Parts: sequence; structure tokens; C-alpha cells
Amino acid sequence: MGGAMALTLAALAYPSMLGLNTVSSSQTRIVANTQWGPLTEQDRDFVVKVRAAGLWEYPLGQIGLQKGSSPGVKEASKHLIDGHAALDASCRKIAPMLNITIPNVASPQQEGFVTQLKGETGKAFDTDFANILRMTHGSIFNAIAKIRSTTKNSLIRSLADQANDTVLDHMTVMEKTGLVDFDQTIFQQTTPPKLPSDNLTPPAPDPGQPQVVLTPPPNATSTPLAIPGEPDSNSTREDPAPAQPSPTPTIG
Repeated sequence: MGGAMALTLAALAYPSMLGLNTVSSSQTRIVANTQWGPLTEQDRDFVVKVRAAGLWEYPLGQIGLQKGSSPGVKEASKHLIDGHAALDASCRKIAPMLNITIPNVASPQQEGFVTQLKGETGKAFDTDFANILRMTHGSIFNAIAKIRSTTKNSLIRSLADQANDTVLDHMTVMEKTGLVDFDQTIFQQTTPPKLPSDNLTPPAPDPGQPQVVLTPPPNATSTPLAIPGEPDSNSTREDPAPAQPSPTPTIG
């Protein structure tokens, strides 16, 4: 598990994609005034983080269903697919409303998590799967609380509510596998090593590139945000052709 745990949750510290190479120290700076309330840099970054998380955790859920050797890992994999499909639909829904550019692939480090686990089997896969995902969800859980308690934007509050429920569920199912090393995962959460920013930043989508859609499972229990006045606002089924984020497996 050592190699996997050396990969840190700094992958989730994704800067906004509107010309910024690093996350501004002025995260409370208002970047736009919208009909849903002011939008700050940290609000904008939060939407991108949630989108980027799904772009590697959803495919990892698919891999877990194929390679997991324990019932707990297979169950956790189902939760990843279901929860992130709904969160992703919410991100794709509100991003254009708030003029936020979202990525089509995860960061190089996030893709590294997927690549590493694709190369593992048996107990090693199960153990690294549970610990990596408990670590990353534990980190973003704290970030969600900060956003929810400080944002003045109603769309961001709603996304934070959904993300809070989803991430708590995912932390819980990882813990139920019985494989989590809490000492190591919490240490990694609270003491992430510094890594080059280009390892942590998903690339911006090319102009005209089809948007990646994380298709919900047939028996989905999670739903995206309902926007007042929007027709069929609870539907997660959308028509854009799914693009495939390499090197992750087929989405949808």
C-alpha cells in the first residue's frame, strides 16, 4: 500500500480554470455577481474540484466492480458510480449558469491513482482502493464544510449539501470494508507533501471538445440538483455524446 499512499490528496487542490496557474490566496475575492448571489474564487474552485473528483472516482468505481475481491469493495464501487454520476450532473448543470469552465479529464495525479490501481489485483487492490478513497474523501469532506458555511451563492450551497451527503456516504462505505488504516490515511490527509502544480491541475478542455458525461447506473438512487423553474430538473439522463477520459475505462 505504500506506493499508493504516497500519492496525496493534494490532487484535489485544483485551481480555477480561467487563466490561473495557482489558487489565489484571496479565495474570498468575488469574481462574479450572479442572480444566485456573489461567486468567489473558492466557490468557483469548489465546482471544479467536485467535477474533477468524479472524473477519476467514477471510473475507479467501474474498475472496483471488475477487480474487487471482497463484497465490501464491490459495494463501495457501486456507491462511487451512483454518487459521482449525480454530482457530475449537478456540476455540468450549474457550471454554465455561473460561467465556470470545468475539465474533461482529471489531473495527472488523480489519473495516477487510477493507473496504479488498474495494475493491482487481489488484496493489494482492495486495500489500496479503500485507503486511497478514504483519504481523498476525508480531505474533501473538510473543504465542503468550509464552502457550505461561508458561501453566499445559493447554487454553491446546494452543491455543497449534495457533496456533503455523497462524500459522507463514500467515506462510510470505505470504512465498512474493514481495510482502512486510519493512522496512515489521516496522516496523509493532514500532512500532504508539496507537489508540482502541473501534477495537480486537470487540463482545460479543447474548444469544441464533447463534454464527458458520467452516465448514472440503471438503478441509480442519487439525483442531481433540482433548479427551480427548470423542466425535468431531477433527470440525470443527458444527450451529449460521452467522451472518454484517457486512460480511464469507458464511462457510461
